[in-house]
Amino acid sequence: MSILRLQHDADKAVILFLGEQLLCRYVYKPEVDAKESPKPYFHPVNSLEGDTCTNFRPNDHPWHHALCYTLNNVSGMNFWGGPTCLADGYKWRNDHGSQQHVEWQQLEAEDNRALLSHRLAWRRLDETIFTEQRSIEIVVNESENIWSLRFRSQLTNVSGRVLTLGNPQVDGGLKGSHYCGLEFRAARALLDDHLDDTIKVIAEGGLSGVEAVHGASANWMEWHGQFDTTLNRLVIRFANNDGPLHWFLRRNYPLAAFPLQYESKQEIAIDGIYAVDHTISFQSVKP
Repeated sequence: MSILRLQHDADKAVILFLGEQLLCRYVYKPEVDAKESPKPYFHPVNSLEGDTCTNFRPNDHPWHHALCYTLNNVSGMNFWGGPTCLADGYKWRNDHGSQQHVEWQQLEAEDNRALLSHRLAWRRLDETIFTEQRSIEIVVNESENIWSLRFRSQLTNVSGRVLTLGNPQVDGGLKGSHYCGLEFRAARALLDDHLDDTIKVIAEGGLSGVEAVHGASANWMEWHGQFDTTLNRLVIRFANNDGPLHWFLRRNYPLAAFPLQYESKQEIAIDGIYAVDHTISFQSVKP
């Protein structure tokens, strides 16, 4: 059995290996432009067969940072990156915030399990909007050729005012565009089916296909995909551990998100807490 081990690139990233194989890299102090709303991200995220699952700064949306946690519009502040969609359209605006690492509380790996825990501050200009407690648990099951990443976060509103969470659907009228929350931007080929009906998207309740799954309320959804070059197949399961949510899905530029809200705005009270608990698992299937 291979052992998980951590390598800490101080003040930049934590790298996780399974034996000598790179499993994932968590960049907690990103070096990107302010208009991309700098935020910690995982890239690469690799399968147990060594295939890279994520896409960092794709040319169509360079503010999509592989696997990361985002909020689209917080009372006029953009923590997602890129243009902001409001009633007057989808435009570049001077409204970007950033997520800043404060301190590590836990960094450990033993046998098939690793734990990463740290505090962050979500800031816009000189103001701290949220403090965050973030916990990441990684578990590997080599016998099943699968590993999982559990992402838990608690955001506390420290701004001194009620905050409103929006998205392009509720703020700008772009139906179906409920971009928000934990975001997974995938390798381009993953869902390119070439008329292969085993490459598919499904969800709890017998839902199948993008039109059925996007916006549907379910506890989980799965991507059944395949990589170029190796031809390895992969099943990615996205699960919300707190109950059903309305999934966000794009197939042509593969993107999945765990939206915090869907068709309406949400408010976070002064000193209020918003918590999420998600799991993404990656199961490799050889050709």
